[in-house]
Amino acid sequence: MSDVMFTIPDPRNEPVLGYLQGSPEKAELKAALKKMAATQVEIPLFIDGQEVRTGRMADCVMPHRHAHKLGVYHKAESQEVKAAIKAAEKARPGWAAMPFQQRAAILLKAAELLAGRRRALLNAATMLGQSKTAFQAEIDSAAELIDFWRYNPYFAQQIMREQPRSAPGVWNSLEQRPLDGFVFAVTPFNFTSIAGNLPTAPVLMGNTVVWKPASSSVLSGWVILQILREAGLPDGVINFVPGSGGQVGNPVMAAPELGGVHFTGSTGVFHDMWRTIGGNIHNYRCYPRLVGETGGKDFIFAHPSADVESLVTAMVRGAFEYQGQKCSAASRAYIPQSLWPQVKERLVADVKSIAMGDVTDFRTFMGAVIDQGAFDTIKGFIDRAKKAKGKAKILVGGGCDASTGYFIEPTVIEALDPLYESMVEEIFGPVLTLHVYADKDFAKMLKICDRSATYALTGAIFAQDRAVIIRMKDELQGAAGNFYINDKPTGAVVGHQPFGGSRASGTNDKAGSYLNLLRWVSPRSVKETFDPPRAYPYPYMSDR
Repeated sequence: MSDVMFTIPDPRNEPVLGYLQGSPEKAELKAALKKMAATQVEIPLFIDGQEVRTGRMADCVMPHRHAHKLGVYHKAESQEVKAAIKAAEKARPGWAAMPFQQRAAILLKAAELLAGRRRALLNAATMLGQSKTAFQAEIDSAAELIDFWRYNPYFAQQIMREQPRSAPGVWNSLEQRPLDGFVFAVTPFNFTSIAGNLPTAPVLMGNTVVWKPASSSVLSGWVILQILREAGLPDGVINFVPGSGGQVGNPVMAAPELGGVHFTGSTGVFHDMWRTIGGNIHNYRCYPRLVGETGGKDFIFAHPSADVESLVTAMVRGAFEYQGQKCSAASRAYIPQSLWPQVKERLVADVKSIAMGDVTDFRTFMGAVIDQGAFDTIKGFIDRAKKAKGKAKILVGGGCDASTGYFIEPTVIEALDPLYESMVEEIFGPVLTLHVYADKDFAKMLKICDRSATYALTGAIFAQDRAVIIRMKDELQGAAGNFYINDKPTGAVVGHQPFGGSRASGTNDKAGSYLNLLRWVSPRSVKETFDPPRAYPYPYMSDR
């Protein structure tokens, strides 16, 4: 092997394609959608480089046409999970020994494959399997995942280049080793990019992974795995085990070899995992690293000096893009009384104009929510608001129909009480609850915004007065890990706005930055002395 000092190419953010009428990308995507909709796939487990079929099957369906099956997938249980752990452990020494630049090359190649001939395939899987519009799929399963795979190697190189000082005659170094066990990656349905990042960030740093995709996004997860295999990922490095949370998670968390958990999902599930791991702590050969991004109750807070047009646009986009199924989606808003008549008129008109339907119709702005369980939960909040006389009322929307797809109209609830349930509880759907406050209560309402929800993921403030912006930013310092000024609280870009929140929103380890990658290494300090002492006495001992 030749000696060379490698340098990772400077990362660039992937341009978002427009899918304009007559564009080649639109024609290619439409062809991919047509082909995928007409084909049913059978998705196996993938363990140690081998496809595994268990015969325990579940369906992959279109949320916006739930009678249409895209295929089936095999489900893992304890036996297969144990085999995946064994495969990850077997692959771990060889993978950790592979030079970093060679591991990085796999992700860089995967990024280029996705930027080119695999783009339409993954976007189509995300659109059909997760009911995303072409634009929402493009910014997620294409642009953001490409960005993760380009930026993470660059950030990892920065981590490895950070070295301590050395005194004369001594050479100090800091090595970044992988963790002392496999990493369990648990990925959500709502972002294909997260499903691609959670297994590959630890893998880049030399770890091996057992990956459980969300049951409602197995199809796009399978496509991601095929891209990684095409890019050169060796056997056993990522082991793909779809299945129910308990059937997969319980044997993983009982395994002494567990080295870490990379999780995105509900706060309740992460609490249960943390509790289980804590109870098993004496069984592990190391303290597992727990990295989680969980729920949110994300806010938009407007000051009387706010610009109404930009405020309403942020509310509509922030609350209703991808049916509000973003952990960063605007879910509550605080509007001053002085602006309310203008805000109300424009907001109601905009929401009424939103096109909802089949995402393969490129004129739609919203598709369906992910499944029956989500539909029922979101509908419950809407139904209770309809009955909450004197506490809340439906301002616009409120319709729910699951006959063809899991469709819920974009809905705005006006809450008379800033502590009404939909102002403080996570909904994860196309529901925005707002409270109109008296201008004189601005300071009081800031405190309520900060303290009324247990989450601290994203938030946005709208004001033109610079002194007010500073005050709001300071008052809401702990309320959001990603904070936006005069912009919607969604759309963090890798390398620009590292993403994550605290409180009940997670461990705030900032995906899309070096901070997350630091969690997947165990540093070793090495000191080499070139001419070590040859006798034990020290100079001070010569004077009696």
